[in-house]
Amino acid sequence: MSTLRNLLAGALAALSLTLAAPAAAGGEPGKCTGSFVNPITDICWSCLFPISIGALDIWPSSRPDPDNPDLPLCLCGIRPGIAMGFWEPVRLADVSMKPWCFVNLGGTKLDPGFDIGFRSISGPSAIGGANQYYSSWHVHWYAYPLIYWMEIVADFLCLEPGSIDILYISEIDPLWQDSELTAIINPEAVLFANPLALAACAADCAASTGNLPLDEMFWCAGCQGSMYPMNGNVSASIGHVQASRLVLSRFAYKLHRELVSWGTMGSAGLCGKYLMPVMRKQQYRFQMTNPNPATSGRYACPPIGASTTLQEPGQVIPAIGEDMGYLVWRKRNCCAL
Repeated sequence: MSTLRNLLAGALAALSLTLAAPAAAGGEPGKCTGSFVNPITDICWSCLFPISIGALDIWPSSRPDPDNPDLPLCLCGIRPGIAMGFWEPVRLADVSMKPWCFVNLGGTKLDPGFDIGFRSISGPSAIGGANQYYSSWHVHWYAYPLIYWMEIVADFLCLEPGSIDILYISEIDPLWQDSELTAIINPEAVLFANPLALAACAADCAASTGNLPLDEMFWCAGCQGSMYPMNGNVSASIGHVQASRLVLSRFAYKLHRELVSWGTMGSAGLCGKYLMPVMRKQQYRFQMTNPNPATSGRYACPPIGASTTLQEPGQVIPAIGEDMGYLVWRKRNCCAL
């Protein structure tokens, strides 16, 4: 009898291994994907430009640039300096529909041991219908002062100091998945939740694709949709690239509204950062780092709201392509010694 039990146990074990093998070969459902960012080959180094002194571009670029201070000289207190303008890579971001998926850390997926950050979507979204274009995303925000820690430029006080670190995880933010709670930080959203305000975003779409986004239309994320609500719930998702860029734009705006991120561009930023609760979209560029880094071309690091038509090819992997990684470039005007 014991021999028969041993034979049955062995047969069941062999059967379980046989059934598990195809699943492992074909990829685990819901598996987090990604790769570490190579600071040499995965960075669009031409996105540093243009570099300006005053209103003069000393290192021009084909990419659009916001207005810089007119005068080449500046004064911060009693310290004179040169008014410089440049673009700096300062943040790294994971944008994924899979909770606790750290795309830019090699596709690492953590198990926190509790269900925080997870949510289930039921109803027509599973079988088509009105909600079939709904998606929900999470964002992880890293400090990534690339130029500083690589020591590409030494003794330049305008660079943001620091090292790589995780600054924000949306899974533990109660405002991120609940649109009603999000109204606490964006009560003005009700003013722009109408067809007329959304239709006006077409002008921002055209402006951001051809040149720079319109900061006056702060409720618009250009071709991606509306900045409201400031969370990861996208009701009109038409592709992973479009939806992930919209969520990243909202997240950046959310950090400004919470006074976590500040302004660094324009004359007001020459002597230091300043409060910017209504984010100026022209301050940022987003460069794709995962699944395939965009390292060249005019639209390698487009501004917020630019059309994703030229960015989508090769960026969506069937069945597992919802894990996106971005490098955030920030415009900096500084009174340099």
